[in-house]
Amino acid sequence: MKLLLALFGILSLVALILYGVDKRRAVKGKWRIPESVLLSVGFFGGSVGALLGMYFFRHKTRHWYFWAVNWLGLVVMCVFLWLFGKNFSV
Repeated sequence: MKLLLALFGILSLVALILYGVDKRRAVKGKWRIPESVLLSVGFFGGSVGALLGMYFFRHKTRHWYFWAVNWLGLVVMCVFLWLFGKNFSV
């Protein structure tokens, strides 16, 4: 369980950094991180960092699908943690 929480924490940190880097590149008009990468990292364990990145960097907040995917990822992550903890809390 601790390993799983650590993994989600690392993925959230990666997502937060990616959102910050992409925002900076957007402002400077440079090459951007593909939306598919941002969405994938957010959905597959980094939803907390992705949502924080959207909020703190004010990045991708106008795209409804970023909100939907990241919130859905957070729900899936919570359900997964609940099921994992329930099955292995002997």
